[in-house]
Amino acid sequence: MAPPDGLDGLTEQPLTGGNVAAAVVRSGDTVRKPWTPATPAVHAFLRHLRGKGVPGVPAVHGRDEQGRQVLEYVPGEQGLSAPPMTVAELRRLGTMVRALHDASADFVPPPGARWEVAIPPDGAELVCHQDLAPWNLIRDGETWTFIDWDAAAPGTRLWDLAYVAQTFPPLVAGGDPRADGPRLRAVVDGYGLDAAGRDALPELLVRRTRAMFDLLENGARSGTLPWARLWAEGHGVHWGGAADYLAGHLPEWRSALR
Repeated sequence: MAPPDGLDGLTEQPLTGGNVAAAVVRSGDTVRKPWTPATPAVHAFLRHLRGKGVPGVPAVHGRDEQGRQVLEYVPGEQGLSAPPMTVAELRRLGTMVRALHDASADFVPPPGARWEVAIPPDGAELVCHQDLAPWNLIRDGETWTFIDWDAAAPGTRLWDLAYVAQTFPPLVAGGDPRADGPRLRAVVDGYGLDAAGRDALPELLVRRTRAMFDLLENGARSGTLPWARLWAEGHGVHWGGAADYLAGHLPEWRSALR
């Protein structure tokens, strides 16, 4: 059976690879996905970043006849499918995240802005992506684009960076701090983090990673989807193991960042 056609006559192709969003399809050069109460604020944020000329941000095309949000389709390879980043690429990643944060600093959310917040951040310094991870990075040669901005919300630079610095090197159970330390350092150096941030980051890595475990565990207890499903699929084991690994090697992370 052929894929369904959208109201604009273009064939729609279901897109896979995400853990949370449902009914995401490609239609021509666009992606269509459900509109949420947070979408107006998220789209305003994306337009702000694009207006500042920040690389790595997809274009926003509004809402279609079916009430779905319409975004630029970004071709390329999802980060999880690509080989592990080199140290140079991790440094580039840190620089890219710094540019996003700097461009966000003067963003003023629209009146009545609503956000989807699964994990409360440690503050509200500026609006952040909140899920900058390999599964949300599309790489097409030298063009890197972050996708899936639906969870964007107020947060802090360090909270957002801690997630990047854990997921991309990656820092997970079974790792070797002697190899992982320089990879963590590359992200942080690329970001240009100051001395105070480097002092605070190791403990925040543990907190941010443990927060993912807590989200899934609490979701499993309450039956809240999609967290209960992800817990059943073993994601809790991953995040719990990663948090334990980070907590068990704090001296090594501090040494690497100095």
